[in-house]
Amino acid sequence: MVADVINNGYRMETGDAGLRFKPFGSWIIRNLSEVERALGDFKMPENRLPVVIDLSDIEKIDVAGAWLIHRSAKKFAAANHPITFESVGRGARILLHEVAESDRPAEIPPPKPSTAATLVTDTGKSVISSVGDVRRLVELIGSMAMIGVNMVRRPATLRFTPILYHLEQTGVRAIPIVALICFVIGAIIAQQSIYQLRDFGAEQMAVNFIGIVVLRELGVLLTAIMVAGRSGSAFTAEVGAMKMREEIDAVRTLALDPIEVIIVPRLTALVIAVPLLTFIGDMSAMTAAAIVSFFYGGVPIDLFIERLRDQVELLNFTRGIIKAPFMAIVIGLVAVIEGLQVEGSTDSLGRRTTSSVVKSIFLVIVIDGLFVLYYAMVDG
Repeated sequence: MVADVINNGYRMETGDAGLRFKPFGSWIIRNLSEVERALGDFKMPENRLPVVIDLSDIEKIDVAGAWLIHRSAKKFAAANHPITFESVGRGARILLHEVAESDRPAEIPPPKPSTAATLVTDTGKSVISSVGDVRRLVELIGSMAMIGVNMVRRPATLRFTPILYHLEQTGVRAIPIVALICFVIGAIIAQQSIYQLRDFGAEQMAVNFIGIVVLRELGVLLTAIMVAGRSGSAFTAEVGAMKMREEIDAVRTLALDPIEVIIVPRLTALVIAVPLLTFIGDMSAMTAAAIVSFFYGGVPIDLFIERLRDQVELLNFTRGIIKAPFMAIVIGLVAVIEGLQVEGSTDSLGRRTTSSVVKSIFLVIVIDGLFVLYYAMVDG
């Protein structure tokens, strides 16, 4: 056997039985630069003799050394040399195994779709999702209509205790925030109205504008938006949590209808609470407007009330308050539908709660716009 000794980290022994590749010394990262260059220049024998990789002379080895040995073995294997290992210690065996497991081709990410394709895909998904929401909405309305008819026939089936509980949660506890928001908005509208009319000496005319805008539009709209953000999100979270904990399935196992037990009391309380909150919001906004008109516009409060009574018709308040039950129904239905679609993760619960608030506010504004168009057609 002829031994070919190389001084920079390995020795290659050639014999009749094959080749013996014997690394020696410390094969750690700071010692391998010379070895790597030498292995890169190594010319592979043309014969296909078996190659034995003998690690008996290695003193130390790390991941870089194991990677270099593994790469050398792959180079011999690519030249059709059978490979075997000898004298592999436990540490070297583990490192070689981990290196071999990590030596995999990189996964090529799929090509990124174009902006137009992404837009078309997202639009299609939104349309399909909207169709599903409409279907679920119709099913829920149908179920609630049947339950309503049954309750009219048998009033004893109406669950007063849950209704009163949810009326307290959605109505009584919401009074401070609704009154505060409407108070602030009423003050802002009064200040801006007086500021714009002051140049014409018509500060008193601001009362007309404030009364119509607040009583007919902003009072109910602000109240509905606050209820959608506060109570609508709470309904979605509650129903979604019940579904995650399988409480809805438990209600069914008790031969009870989840819609009758869970949804109807919440929706009934919401339909009662929103008109009452709208009235409170209107009064809060008008109170703020009267105060600002007195201190900022010099309009006495008794004159403000008298002008409001004479110039602003009660019809404006009636048209505003009529919108409230419709907005309440939409908020409740959207909240419940989103809650029933919650899956078994907190991430799904958060997404559905956010979607409930966004959809409710959007639909509330759409309903208000439809009522504005209807009133414009009626007034001709």
